[in-house]
Amino acid sequence: MVKLSEWRGKEIFRRHGVPLPRGAVARSAEDAEALVRDGRVPLPCVVKAQVLAGGRGKGGAVRFATSVEEARAAAAAILGLEFKGEKVKEVLLEEKLAIGRELYLSLTLDRSLRLPILIASAQGGVEIETVEDAQIDRQPVHPFPGLTGYEKRRAAKVLGLTGGAARALDRLLEAVWTVFEQEDAELVEINPLATVGDGLVALDAKVIIEDDASFRHPEYAEIRDDRTPLEEIAREKEIAFVQLDGNIGVIANGAGLTMATLDVLKEFGGAPGVFLDLGGTDDPKKVTEAFLLMAEARPAAVFLNIFGGVTRCDTVATGLVAAMRQVPAERRFPLVARIRGNNEAEGIAILRAAGVTSVPSLKESAQAVVAAAGGRP
Repeated sequence: MVKLSEWRGKEIFRRHGVPLPRGAVARSAEDAEALVRDGRVPLPCVVKAQVLAGGRGKGGAVRFATSVEEARAAAAAILGLEFKGEKVKEVLLEEKLAIGRELYLSLTLDRSLRLPILIASAQGGVEIETVEDAQIDRQPVHPFPGLTGYEKRRAAKVLGLTGGAARALDRLLEAVWTVFEQEDAELVEINPLATVGDGLVALDAKVIIEDDASFRHPEYAEIRDDRTPLEEIAREKEIAFVQLDGNIGVIANGAGLTMATLDVLKEFGGAPGVFLDLGGTDDPKKVTEAFLLMAEARPAAVFLNIFGGVTRCDTVATGLVAAMRQVPAERRFPLVARIRGNNEAEGIAILRAAGVTSVPSLKESAQAVVAAAGGRP
């Protein structure tokens, strides 16, 4: 999937007629000053970090300005911030509107129903996961007719909109459906959707594009908003590598085992920071490349959890030991291994000979790596 930053999502919204505040993106304090000074962004304005992580307001990544000088200072303060592991390189400046209520609206895929689903809540401006289920309305939408009049009226009722605001919602929903359908989106989310007089304005935009449809959307091919520099290197090497917020690195093989390993670490008080899925490979060279990439992320400790079905435990261990020797002494970290399956005994012997802690029990190995990492970061 391709996750788009807010300003890119709003560019798509603008093309399809979703109402937005006036604004523009800046990549330096000088750019921000120029946008306000020449009137492209009216005052007062809001200056927002362009990162994929949520919680920008609470994290100091959203500021307000009432003058050219304040806009420049806000942009300078936000640009270069490290926000939840992501360096801020762009800010979006937008006019500050006199809003009435904040609502929530999204279209996404319900994989169990195999249908798009329209989600609406009168409790906007907060993470939808924190809203009580009774306050969230979910309507499956058949893709052939698209959004029907009945579905739009139900959404208006849930959001408490009548008269001109209900008619504005009707038009907005048509535009959002067009974005969802024509852009091959997995998610189109507006949070908050603000009432401004009798109208509605999208104050935020979250758009995720289905990358299996990339052949229809060459314009998204070079977008890298959703990948860290290390994730980009991993992608080029065809290594499944994802950076999270914690301090424990995870190397496993297979999506199921990798996800289960993350859950087990959380269960025992750990915080996974990077996970690396070796898949079915047991090529020592590939294992070495993967481990060195893990080392670049500088975890506090690493948990190796391998099941040798197709994969041979001894060749994974050989690649791992070779990689460990290439990591500079000042960047080394504790490593706990749990390897089971094909050539298990040989793999354990190779690891123990290299001084690696090898524990057969999943519970005990997870507890050992959490302790080695010092618990939560």
